[in-house]
Amino acid sequence: MRNLGVAQWLLGQLVQRKPPAPVQALLCSALALAWQSPVHKPAEPEACTNTGSGNGKQLAQPAAATPSTTTPTAHASSATSATSALPEYTDFTLVSQAVEAAKRHPQMQHQASLVNACLRRFLRERALWLQRCQQASPQGQTALLNLPNWWLKQLQHDHPNNATEIALAGQQQAPMTLRVNARHMSAHTYLHTHLQAAGLSGALTGSAGIVLHQPCAVQHLPGFAQGWVSVQDAGAQLAAPLLLDALSARASQHAAQPAPLRLLDACAAPGGKTAHLLELANHAVTALDIDAQRSQRVVETLQRLGLQASLHTADAATPDDWWDGKPFDGILLDAPCTASGIVRRHPDIVWLRRPQDIAGLAAQQHRLLEALWPLLAVGGVMLYCTCSVFKAEGETQIQAFCARHRNAKRLPAPGHLLPALRFTHKITPENHALNADNSASSANTAQSPSITHTFEHDGFFYALLAKTD
Repeated sequence: MRNLGVAQWLLGQLVQRKPPAPVQALLCSALALAWQSPVHKPAEPEACTNTGSGNGKQLAQPAAATPSTTTPTAHASSATSATSALPEYTDFTLVSQAVEAAKRHPQMQHQASLVNACLRRFLRERALWLQRCQQASPQGQTALLNLPNWWLKQLQHDHPNNATEIALAGQQQAPMTLRVNARHMSAHTYLHTHLQAAGLSGALTGSAGIVLHQPCAVQHLPGFAQGWVSVQDAGAQLAAPLLLDALSARASQHAAQPAPLRLLDACAAPGGKTAHLLELANHAVTALDIDAQRSQRVVETLQRLGLQASLHTADAATPDDWWDGKPFDGILLDAPCTASGIVRRHPDIVWLRRPQDIAGLAAQQHRLLEALWPLLAVGGVMLYCTCSVFKAEGETQIQAFCARHRNAKRLPAPGHLLPALRFTHKITPENHALNADNSASSANTAQSPSITHTFEHDGFFYALLAKTD
């Protein structure tokens, strides 16, 4: 999927008359694999391209767009790190298997010669096509970013200074990041005592994370079955500490709150954030998810980690169906979203989403915020988060919420974490934006502990809201 955009561009250049959908799918798949094969790597000019498996899904050709700041060809060193993800197919194998697939498909049999001619022409003129794609403007440049035109335009609108970097970040192979269960040991101990003894290596990230130098199957992780460790992106690992630290800071300013606190994790599946809350503190956690199968994943996660929570399968937006009427001290709302911040883990997202999905999901987020805010106790804190980089699902959503609810006070929080940026920074009352593109619009700040992080991460949005009355 990481080469689908450029494969579509190539198909439009190589074939004058659009072939039937099955033929388009087959050719896109083969061209994506052939674009930069590790078996037959073209010469230096195409080093800017991003590699990855293609996909035969029939998709519309992206229209023209121009990257906002720097071009894809300016990022040769960063955009080639996913090369190892490509299957090692020789040119002969690619052509042979594609033609054979066409011959066996009833709707493609008569197009087998077209498939053969198209692929052979590309392979014969590969260096020329790579050069043309890099020089083409704007279609070829858009193809290199592997995004539909509407997606790129949205990035340029929301993050004009970082749109290209965000797009290129989605082309990279995401690392495997672990979260060490603080109930068992520290991340430092797990890394240096257990991982290294198992022949694995990594680097510490955040307060409890380890980025593995090479991914591995979870059964090879020491103590995974015993609940020592979980797999969770470094950005996602911010959620539980943000909420718990905010609650602790509020308690220190007012009368001490009784322990344990009542916490709600709405939209909890698959349970990583629920588990992290319980690993860090002995609070009474209610975990909620609307889908029964996904709720079962929460059960399995907590069982493996030896943790307990009150689990419900219900719609968080209809509290009358599940709420006991007792206010929550803290609410974690990890709302459904476009998942535009985790493209590097799921490159098919950009091709499966449609422009209208942003507004539809923003409306769902609005509904959840309005339904859950009355459930929060006065003095309590809500953490709203999404794995999206689109502002309609993040900063714009929260600004509108605060305009509607005068009893919502924004606390220091990261805002939009962009997947392209690595940083070392502190979240403080005076500076609660973790990168230059964040919108630190809230004038309402209060003293809270500073949090320092050095890490790379998926794209997220975080906002902390305190209920004042």
